[in-house]
Amino acid sequence: MKFGIVGCGGRMGRLLMKLILEGGGHAIAGGTEREGSPLIGQDLGTLAGCAPIGIAAQADARAAFADADALIDFTTPATARATARLAAETGTPAVIGTTGLSPEDLAEIRACAAKAAILQSFNMSLGVNLLAALVKNAAAALPAEAFDIEIVEMHHKHKVDAPSGTAILLGEAAAEGRSVALAEVTQSGRHGHTGERRMGDIGFAALRGGDVVGEHTVILAGAGERIELTHRATARSIFATGGLRAAAWLAGKKPGLYAMTDVLGM
Repeated sequence: MKFGIVGCGGRMGRLLMKLILEGGGHAIAGGTEREGSPLIGQDLGTLAGCAPIGIAAQADARAAFADADALIDFTTPATARATARLAAETGTPAVIGTTGLSPEDLAEIRACAAKAAILQSFNMSLGVNLLAALVKNAAAALPAEAFDIEIVEMHHKHKVDAPSGTAILLGEAAAEGRSVALAEVTQSGRHGHTGERRMGDIGFAALRGGDVVGEHTVILAGAGERIELTHRATARSIFATGGLRAAAWLAGKKPGLYAMTDVLGM
């Protein structure tokens, strides 16, 4: 299969291309960078730290991805929306692993999925998505009046959004397990005299520092006992590997909005 890499000069873009070139099972259809980027015109193989492949980074996504079987986007919310629109216009499947998406971003992606197969996930890690399934089951099994749910996440100091997309994914899983809307029970950024914790709330705490790839812990705290479900990412490659697996799975699928749980058959 031939994959189109959106943001080919970024950390994830370069890693995706490196895995494709070294894996031998797939190929790169093209790669894009923003208009005016100094990376425009550079060979994609060179950007990935591999031998040149004769394909240069360009700003015109429609031209770059003309032969792509699927697009992969780990960039920014604005670019992710543009990728979703391109997918809808051309019918090309797209994997969107961008974090920091707003409700408006998600709504547009969902609308575009009516015309193309789009897989959107805040975390492409297989382990994280298994964790989400465990969290959903635990939240459903333990009554809200007896167990409080808190989600603690830590990332490197350069991360710009909080709570992380993965923390939100886990929060959604917990809320789904309790049959409530996450927006109605979210509690984050506690400061000062907050009063007692409201029963049924799902709390979020975000830590930032150093070069932490990603750590997430879901705490279910009851009287006299506490359950902690944790995932620690130690290499960024797990997200790229999951993204490639998702893109290979998505190709040929009917229009619709998919998730990593679909890829995993969960």
